[in-house]
Amino acid sequence: MPFLPSDISIQRISDPRKFPQAVWKVLQDNPRAANVILPQALEAKEKSNSAASSDWWIICSTNSEIEFILSVTDGPLGPHPVFIFTPLPFDHLVDDYIRPCIRHLVVALAATVPTSRVFSIFSVQPVTRIFAEEWTPHTGVGLADNHEYYAAKISYCTIKTLRYSSVDESQKYVLRPAVHEDIEEVGELCYRFASTSEPFTLTEARAQQEAINLVEKGQVWVHEAKKLGGEKEIASIVAFTRNSDRVAAITKVHTKERWLRNGYAKRLVHKVCEQ
Repeated sequence: MPFLPSDISIQRISDPRKFPQAVWKVLQDNPRAANVILPQALEAKEKSNSAASSDWWIICSTNSEIEFILSVTDGPLGPHPVFIFTPLPFDHLVDDYIRPCIRHLVVALAATVPTSRVFSIFSVQPVTRIFAEEWTPHTGVGLADNHEYYAAKISYCTIKTLRYSSVDESQKYVLRPAVHEDIEEVGELCYRFASTSEPFTLTEARAQQEAINLVEKGQVWVHEAKKLGGEKEIASIVAFTRNSDRVAAITKVHTKERWLRNGYAKRLVHKVCEQ
């Protein structure tokens, strides 16, 4: 059990090129837990455009040790949810210890961006719960009726734990990175994937733009399939959009309805993990 925090300090940084080395170290030392904030910061750091950005990172430290990093950033399709990373072990995320830190984050965030920008919070459960409890009385902004949108669990594999997958030679299929000619079909699958994720849906035009971004960055693979006597088509996609030096996160898996229950998504996920 950690001691109660003292000497809490807050830093607000709008350019990851100005991150203290300690920030990069704690993110890179915890690449799985930081698999949202780290890739976004790395991408922003590499951008050559120095125009003003609306991105912010808020770092909360106690006794010079980084406890939380909050990001409020924009992506190619619009604003991201607010993400909060912590290097603390889960059993250290007790109310008495983390609430004072999160209260400081709430105050700093409310002073940095309009409250309307804070539409969704993503972090480990104790952090999101306490953040919501502190955000409403501080800002006067209430929570949605069904305010717990979803619970996500991150599973992972390594080269040592990835199991060999047998190949059914009787089926005609191709597993490969998506290319420019696939954009329309990939966009269709992006649209269908998002349609199940209300309120984070996409218009058909924005889904096509997402497909363009994924293909141009080499972040999506496709599973081609064909039925006897039919034309080949893309049956499934797997996208991996949060990538750092040591970790790549699969963020989208979707199969066309007529190709369901054939094991295509499983096969494609395995292939992507092998890469």
